[in-house]
Amino acid sequence: MKQNPKRPPPVPAPGGPTLADQVGAKAARKLKARRSATPGVWFGLGMMGLIGWSVVVPTLLGAALGLWLDQHQHQSGGRSWTLALLVAGLTIGCFNAWHWVAREDQAMHDELDEKEQGDD
Repeated sequence: MKQNPKRPPPVPAPGGPTLADQVGAKAARKLKARRSATPGVWFGLGMMGLIGWSVVVPTLLGAALGLWLDQHQHQSGGRSWTLALLVAGLTIGCFNAWHWVAREDQAMHDELDEKEQGDD
């Protein structure tokens, strides 16, 4: 059996990163990836549930307040407070969800920009 003679390690180019620098950078990237793991399926489902509840709760509160007003105010005007406050609650819930999604989107973009600056 022939053994290959040991080759000397490659000499880095002058001014280039050394092996220790490359290993350190790779280790730092791995640690950063562990700290900020990519959200999985359960995170997405949880986010959908959270957004759903942020719409449902104001809608139901508006409907409940409207029902209470309809039962306790006997006006012959024929206005339906239930319908009006249901729509108002739905509108507030949609704005609430829109605000939440915009904030999460901004956080994701900030994180991507930070990663791009860190890789340079």
